[in-house]
Amino acid sequence: MTPSDTFEFLVQGSAPEPYVVSFRRHEAKNISAYCTCPAGESGMSCKHRVRILRDLVEGIVSANATDVTTVAGWLAGSDVETALQTIEQLEKEAERIKKALGAAKKAVAQCLLR
Repeated sequence: MTPSDTFEFLVQGSAPEPYVVSFRRHEAKNISAYCTCPAGESGMSCKHRVRILRDLVEGIVSANATDVTTVAGWLAGSDVETALQTIEQLEKEAERIKKALGAAKKAVAQCLLR
């Protein structure tokens, strides 16, 4: 493990103090990431980690924002990439179902107005 396999960022979120977001690459396909935001602290997915993995520097207040590109480069071929792709697919499907459900409810309402 080289020092470049670990990065830490300060990200300004909704709290007055910035969150600490840290990344570590263990192997080419394994990335660990921790965030001190409420979601991260409770073991949930958080937008701060995902944004960095998506090469977005939004909210980063530490001086190492240019390191985001390095960390984002770890995503390709990792188990995290596969998991994020699954989330994206399910979110698209959920949106499609939400629209279909809305249309079905509207149809019921129209039927009841006859």
